[in-house]
Parts: sequence; C-alpha cells; structure tokens
Amino acid sequence: MAASARAAYRPTDEDVQRVTSVAFDPAFYRATHSDLPSEMDAFWHYRRQGWREGRDPAPWFSAKDYLDTNADVKRSRMDPFYHYLTLGRFEGRDVAPSRYARAYFDAIAWSPTPWSYPDFASDPGRVTSGQGQPVRLAAAAMSKAESDAAVASGFHAAFYLAANPDVAASGMDPLAHFLATGWLEDRDPNPAFSVRDYLDANPDVAAAGLNPFAHYQVAGRIEGRAARHDLGFEFDVIARLRPVGDRIAASVAASGALTMDPAEVLAIGLATLKPDLHVTFSHDNYTQSAGGLQICVRHEGDLFVRLGRDHLHLFPASPWSTVRVEGEPGPLGVLLNGRHLGVYDPWTVRDVLAAVRPSGRLSFAIHSLLGHAPDATADILQSVGLNAGTFWLHDFASLCAGFHLQRNDVVDCAAPSPGSAACGVCAYGEFRSRHTEAHQRLFERLSLTVAAPSQTTLDFWRSRTNLPARATEVVPLARLVSQGRIGSTCDRPLRVAFLGMPSPLKGWPVFRELAMSLAQDPRYEFLHLGGRPDPAVPAAFHVVMTTADQPRAMLEAVKDLEVDVAVIWPLCRETFSFTAYEAVAGGAMVVTGQDSGNVAAFASGRGRGQVLTDVASLIAAFETGEIGALARSKRTVRHYDMIYGDMSRSLVDTRS
Repeated sequence: MAASARAAYRPTDEDVQRVTSVAFDPAFYRATHSDLPSEMDAFWHYRRQGWREGRDPAPWFSAKDYLDTNADVKRSRMDPFYHYLTLGRFEGRDVAPSRYARAYFDAIAWSPTPWSYPDFASDPGRVTSGQGQPVRLAAAAMSKAESDAAVASGFHAAFYLAANPDVAASGMDPLAHFLATGWLEDRDPNPAFSVRDYLDANPDVAAAGLNPFAHYQVAGRIEGRAARHDLGFEFDVIARLRPVGDRIAASVAASGALTMDPAEVLAIGLATLKPDLHVTFSHDNYTQSAGGLQICVRHEGDLFVRLGRDHLHLFPASPWSTVRVEGEPGPLGVLLNGRHLGVYDPWTVRDVLAAVRPSGRLSFAIHSLLGHAPDATADILQSVGLNAGTFWLHDFASLCAGFHLQRNDVVDCAAPSPGSAACGVCAYGEFRSRHTEAHQRLFERLSLTVAAPSQTTLDFWRSRTNLPARATEVVPLARLVSQGRIGSTCDRPLRVAFLGMPSPLKGWPVFRELAMSLAQDPRYEFLHLGGRPDPAVPAAFHVVMTTADQPRAMLEAVKDLEVDVAVIWPLCRETFSFTAYEAVAGGAMVVTGQDSGNVAAFASGRGRGQVLTDVASLIAAFETGEIGALARSKRTVRHYDMIYGDMSRSLVDTRS
C-alpha cells in the first residue's frame, strides 16, 4: 500500500481489533493497571477506552511517547498502537518501551527467548521497525483459537472440497483438514489466496511457523502484503518446472523396477495372430488414456480390424517424457486388438514376433517415439519383414525433447538452430540432441512416409529438419460435413466456453484470466466443458468427456449449451485440434491467437472464428464488446457432423 493510500485509509473497528489483538499483551495490561476489574476482559477494556486514556498495550510500546513524537498521529485521533503496526513501522518510526516495562519484567522474572520481547537490560529499549517484528509479535501473542477463528472467517469450504477431491471423499470437515494439515500441504483456503505464494514472498512468516492464511487475515492484508503473487502463470510454470534430467532418471528407475512377463505368455497371446497385421507405436496405452493422439490410435486400429487385420500396439510400460537411448530399460506394454497381453522387454517382443512371423499384408505406423529406442523399434519391425511405414507428426518430438516447442514450457521457441543461445536458456536445450539423433537413426533404419495432420504442420516441420523421409503427406484427422443452418438465438449473455482439461498448455490460464476479470460483466456467461473443474474460476462447469463410446460428446455439448464462442488459445503450435473442429461443428465460433499453429489456420476459414494478435487484444475485444459480433443471435448458425479421417489406412495399399 503506497504511503498516500495509507494516509487516506480509515480502518473499520473490525480491522483495528483484528490487528491490535495479535500484538496486545493481556497479562502485561492487567498487571500494570490495577484498577481493571478482575472479571473484565483486558483487551475489551483497551479497545473500549484504554487506548484513549493513553494506556500501554504491551511492554515494548509507550503510547505517550509515540503520540508525543508523532503529532500527525495525535491529530488523527487514531489508536497509536494500530497506527504503528500498520503504518509507522513501514515508515521507520521508532517506539519506546512502556514506563512500566522494567517493573513488569522484574516481577515475572522474565528472561529473553528468540520469539519474545527485546532485552531491555542490554538494549536502550527502542524496538526497530521492520517486517519481521509483527510476525514475532503474532507468534508470541496469537492463540490457536484466535488463529483458527481468523482462518474460518475467510475460508471457502465449497472451493476447498472442489479443489481437493481426496478431502471430499474422506468425509472430513474441510476447515478442520486445512487447519490440521492442509496449509502444510500447500492447499489453498479460497480462490484468492495462495499458501505457497504467501510463504515464498514472506520468509518471516515461514520462519515463524505460522499458518500463512491466519497471518494474512490478522495482519498481512492490513500491512499490504499480497494474498498471491501477480507474476503471471508463466512464473508458476517455470517455478514448478522439473529438470529434464530428473524426469529421465525417474523413468529409468520406474522402468527398471517393472517385472516382465515370460516370453511363453506372449507366444500364447500371439498364437492366434492373423496373417494380416498392422503394428502401431505410441507413448502410452490408448485404452486407458484420453486425448487426441489416443483417439487417433484407437480409430486407426479399428479401421484396420474392419479390414481383417489384427492391430498390435506397443507402448512403454512405464511413462517416459523423452525417447530412450540404448542401455536404458524399456519394457513394453503389448495390446492386441485392445486386449492387454502383458509387459515384455523389446527383445522378447522381437523374437516372439519373428517366431510367429505373420505372412499376409503387413503395415505399421509410429505415432510417437517417446519411451522407445530407435534401434529396438526398427528391430521389432524388421523381424517380421516390415521396413516401409508411416511416421506421424502429432507433435514435434523429432525436433526436440521439448516436443511442444515451448521454451521452458511457457513460450513458443519455433525450434531455433541446435546450439543457439535460445536453446542455452531452455531446460530442454541440452537434451535436444537425444531426440534429433534418435529420430535420425530411426529414419535411417526404416523407410518412412511422414504424415502431417495439417499443411501448416508439414510446412513448419520441413523448414526445421532434413530427416530423410521417403515421402510426406497431409492427412487431416477429421473433416466437417454440413448439416445445414438453424434459426438465430434470442439476445442473451454471450456464452463463452473453454473445451477440455484445464491445462496451461491448452490455454487455461488465458481463459481463467478472462473469466475472472469479467465475472461480474452481465454481457458474458462463462462455461467450462471438460473432465475436471478448476473451482477457482467463475465458470459453470459441465462434465464432458470424449470417449470411444461417446465420440461426439463435446460436439453435442457445444450444440446443446448453445455456446457462442470457444476460446481455444493453446500456448504451443497445435498440429491439429479436435476441440476446434468440435466447437465449430456444434455451432460455436473459435477465438484463438496467431501463434496457435493449425488452430489459427482453421479458425481463419470463413465462418469459423477469429484470430487475434495476443492476449491483450483478446481481453480488449471482450472489454469493448467487439466480441459480441460472434453471438449466435447476430450470425447464421451452422451445424456440422465431424467425420474422423482414415489415418494411416489412406497411406497403405489395402487391396486384396
């Protein structure tokens, strides 16, 4: 709080009581004022009349001395104790001990402790100003009951339960949980306060061992301390960025600890393998995970099964965020037509496949090399005579270990030249060669056709690598088929939605900022359609999950809720975006940024949406009301059916 703002501030009685109660010393006050009735509460007396009579609230503070040396405080008729705690100490004003302090300390045989009052015997008695002093006072004076009451007055139980489903499932009282362990686990008591931010910004509070929210409620907010930092989500992402080396070490340890099934079990599982086979590789088990890539693998497998081929899928049995190098453990999970056959080392998979040796029409597609090693992958394929196949550009892992091309996970890097200064300041820089060398080796061992979901993606990839691809193709993952127009919606608040999981990569922080800044604006209604809510954001949450059983769930939700605008603002270059297609298919308009890859290319199409320069222009469009031109009531609304593409089947000769 600036000095000018402080000078003009007139506290409420509640504010004064909350702050002064922390530093008030009832034992001293009663001992030095014998006229106080025994049944009267000492602090009540001080607040009602004691401070007006010039009585001292604590042994280290002389009200008379403070008023005599600060004429402006005397003129203000403000409690001098409150003035010092909230203003005077910041302004460097000194205080003197009470004239009763020496007699009081002698009477109680006091000896100094680290969190007690100054040693008046060795100190002239001046208490220096500074941020640490009120914390020491709070630690000495605030009882557990006072601390708990302060927390309770600002605690949001509904928010806490929504943000912590484990607490909700336990049936424990949310306030009791926060007071007991929640704040120690960095769980926040309401949407506006961050336990971690407050402790990081106030080491004196952390050192005192105080509940940070209690301190903020009692003193911090009056002192002008921030409830949470205002450094932007980028700061949070970088602060929590786990070193890539640590991630690799964790993957190595987890993979090495897995128990693998014997080769005989896999041989039994593959004994009924058909002559015709399609093999896919990706970074996870598509039957247990949800996402765009998983949808693609599932859909591709189903297409080939309908053609009479078996679908064999190989994935790292333990998650990896990078490719593997030789010597690192790499047990593979094996799926046959969606059925799990166990966990095996790559050599077992190679040898069993070679023994089974399907002799019909064979094909393969590599959807992701994460968790795989290039030579082990090529060995498995070549063991059954496969050499030519498809390599998909679902992301840019072939260019860098940071496969979203986000420098330190917050800003687009556009894949600069390896060894550049830009790589030198990025967490992924020193691991970039791990990926470029692995993919170079893969392309040398196999004859690969690169399949890009969009022209935008293929053009960018070609400009950043010279990997020896046999050919390149643009293979869209979906297309829209018009179902006609519908009537206009009547005037109402513009319905603005975020589609999907609330992750920074997908632009959730941008939507969050927009929703929080305009939450009270009657022109807008904010919605979140996804699998997990963020209770801190003022947006109506609707559970929507696109699954194999409900592939049109998001599209239908956009249509049923009559969403006007879908804010799809990914922080990375999207190679494709199912949510953008689903939004338009449901009748909404897509609003995105110019650096969103294929989302921008798609939204710039006629009648699909609007591409803006940056976040500032996005917020300005809402503040000015310009975005209202995209309302359903002001345009022709079209509905579409979204048809999934043919994936790798379009690149394979499926003739008998």
